Amino acid sequence: MTSAHLAATAAGYTMPPLWRILTKSGYFLALCGAIGATVTYATTVRPALRTPESTPEDAAVLRRRAAGHLAWAGLVLLAAGYFQLAARLARAGKGMPFTDALAPDRIWDFLRVPAAKGAWIAQGTVYLVQNAVLLLTAGTLIALLLPAARRHLDALVFTALPLALGVTLVAAVPATAPKDADRVVDLVLGQVHIVSGTVWLGGLALLAVLAGTRRRLGSTAGLLWADIWRRFSLVAMVCVGAVLASGLWISWKHVGAVGQLWTTTYGLVLLVKILLVAGLVAAGGVNQFWLMPRIARARRTDATGSLLHLTLRHFPKVVWGEIVLGLAVLAVVPFLSGSARAEAGSPQAESTAGLLAAGAALVLTLAVSLYATAKTSDALARRPAAGTP
Repeated sequence: MTSAHLAATAAGYTMPPLWRILTKSGYFLALCGAIGATVTYATTVRPALRTPESTPEDAAVLRRRAAGHLAWAGLVLLAAGYFQLAARLARAGKGMPFTDALAPDRIWDFLRVPAAKGAWIAQGTVYLVQNAVLLLTAGTLIALLLPAARRHLDALVFTALPLALGVTLVAAVPATAPKDADRVVDLVLGQVHIVSGTVWLGGLALLAVLAGTRRRLGSTAGLLWADIWRRFSLVAMVCVGAVLASGLWISWKHVGAVGQLWTTTYGLVLLVKILLVAGLVAAGGVNQFWLMPRIARARRTDATGSLLHLTLRHFPKVVWGEIVLGLAVLAVVPFLSGSARAEAGSPQAESTAGLLAAGAALVLTLAVSLYATAKTSDALARRPAAGTP
C-alpha cells in the first residue's frame, strides 16, 4: 500500500485527543471495577464462601480483601465518572477545551440545557440521572472503607450491583425516539457488549486480587478455590458468548467488507481489538480444557498439595495474562472512532430479514459450541490422570 493511499484512507479518520483516550479508557476501567467486581462477588465468591469447603478463617480473609477491592473500585468510579462527564461536555455542541469543561459550573449548566426540538427528554437530564446513579454506586462501594460497613458486605454489594448496571444502562437511554428497529438493536447489543465485557474483565481482576491472599489461607483452601474457579468459568463462558455475539453485530454495522479491516484506519484498530479478544478467548480455552480438568481430577483424588498449586499459583498466572490483554483492549477502545464504512465510502449497514435470520443462526451455533465446550471440559475432568489405573 502506498503512502498516498494510506493518507487517503486516513482522511476520514480523526485521531481522538489524549484527554478523550484517557477519559474513555478510564471510564470503562471503572465500569469493570464496579460492575465486574459486584457481579462476580454475588455470583461466584459469596456462594463459594457459603459452602462446606470454606473455613471461617479463609472466608474472613477473602471477605476483607474483597471489601477493600470494592471500596477502591468505588473511588475509581467516582473520579472516572467526573472526567467522563467533563469529556461529554467538551464534545457537546461546538465543543470546548477539556480543561474548561472540568469547571463544575459549566458541567451544571450543561446538565440543565433544555431538550432539543423533537426530543422526549433533554440529553443533559439523561446524564444528570446517570451521574446521580453513579454517585450512589460509588458511595455504596466507598462505604466499605469503614470497618463497621464491612460487616454488611453482602448487603452493600447487592445494593451496588443494580446501581452499577444502571450507570451504563441509563446513559444509553436515547433522548429522541429511535428512528428504526436497527437503532434499537444497536442500543441493546451495545449495552450487552459493555456489560458482558466489564463482568468478564472486572471479574478476572477481582479474583486475581483475592488469589493474592494465598499465604494467609489454610491448607485446604484449594478446595474452596476449585469451587470459585468452577463457578466463575460458567460466568465467563456466558460473557464470552455475549461479547462475541454483540461484537459481530457491532463490527458488521461499522465494517462493510473484510478488506476494510486492513484498508481503513478504523478497520486496523478493530482488527487489533479482535486479535486481543481472541487472545483472551484462547487463554480462557487453556483454563477450560487444561486447568479446570486438572483441578477437578486433583479434587477428586484429594491431592491437596496439587490442588493448592493449581488453584492459587498456576491458575492466577493465566488470569493475570488475561487481565493484561483486557487492559490492552480498554486502551484500544477510544481509537474506535468513526466507521470503516464511512472511510471506504461504503453505504451504511441495513439489516434484512435474511440477515437477522443468519444472525440468529450464528447466535444459536455459538450457544451450542459453548455448551459443547462445557461438556468437553467435564469429560476431560472425568478422565484418569496419566499413569493412574
